[in-house]
Amino acid sequence: MKLVRFTPMDGGAANGSGARLGVLQGERIGELNTHTLGLPADKAAWFESMLAFIAAGDEAKAAVAERMGRLFENPQAIHALGAVRLLAPFMPSSILCSGSNYHAHNKEKAGSPLSGKEPEFFVKTSDCVIGPDDAIIHDPRHTKKLDCETELAIIIGKAGRHIPLESALDHVYGYSIINDVTARDLQVRRKPDGSTFYELGRGKMFDTSAPFGPCIVTADDIPDPQRLRIRTRINGELRQSGNTSDMIWSCAELVHFFSSSFTLRPGMVIITGTPAGTAWSVDAELGGKWSPPEEPEEDGEQVVPAKGYNQAGDRIESEIEGIGVLRNVVTL
Repeated sequence: MKLVRFTPMDGGAANGSGARLGVLQGERIGELNTHTLGLPADKAAWFESMLAFIAAGDEAKAAVAERMGRLFENPQAIHALGAVRLLAPFMPSSILCSGSNYHAHNKEKAGSPLSGKEPEFFVKTSDCVIGPDDAIIHDPRHTKKLDCETELAIIIGKAGRHIPLESALDHVYGYSIINDVTARDLQVRRKPDGSTFYELGRGKMFDTSAPFGPCIVTADDIPDPQRLRIRTRINGELRQSGNTSDMIWSCAELVHFFSSSFTLRPGMVIITGTPAGTAWSVDAELGGKWSPPEEPEEDGEQVVPAKGYNQAGDRIESEIEGIGVLRNVVTL
């Protein structure tokens, strides 16, 4: 099931103004509420927000799944995808981030003392979040080296602390995409002896640095999150191409890891790192040392090395198999 949060372009709202919840099927969205699903009024709280729906757990999800035929046969419940504005699925309470979590990405750049040894733990907040088609603001007073990273996002659905590895995925509600927008000149610091360390505050957490969406795919539709193709295109050129099988720490291991610090709660998000092909990879000043594969992809598409960091006007497409494409444009 692909869950979305949206507003109609015309501003009309059968059940009041504001964001609505829906199920995405192809080019259509079925709006979720007690009326469209034929549910009793006491279930209305499920649909007050995406976080409320996630917190309602399997009962709410099963009720929607049982009524999917009814939903998409009701013309009053259907919105054309092109007639709505998709929003970020929700505003996470916390975005827990795991840096340097792909073997290929670690090989393309200067390493820090922790690279490849344990997840590089940093956070983003909901203040960073924007939705599909929202603008990524390039503030040249903040950074001259704006970079993008397509990442699989894990949506927590069941609370837990010190979660055992073998049951970690039981706590996952679903998956989405987050673009971990990064200020590389603030992140990567060099010591006089030539060694590198990372400053993961100002380099990672700033306005519009976490585009999120376009949907949440429930975990039952992604039985193995370690077998997903992941790609980034900038202005139509394929810059990143990898697979979640290249993660150093799997999704289950990351849930286990972060639960040692936090009680993971519904609505928390974990992002899981990015493959090779970032703009950092061609920046020798910051330790970049990557060349793309000479052979084209299986579908004939060729990975193209970055021509530099992101500039105003760049169109970013973050794609993950089974989820979709998150699109954003860089602006000043």
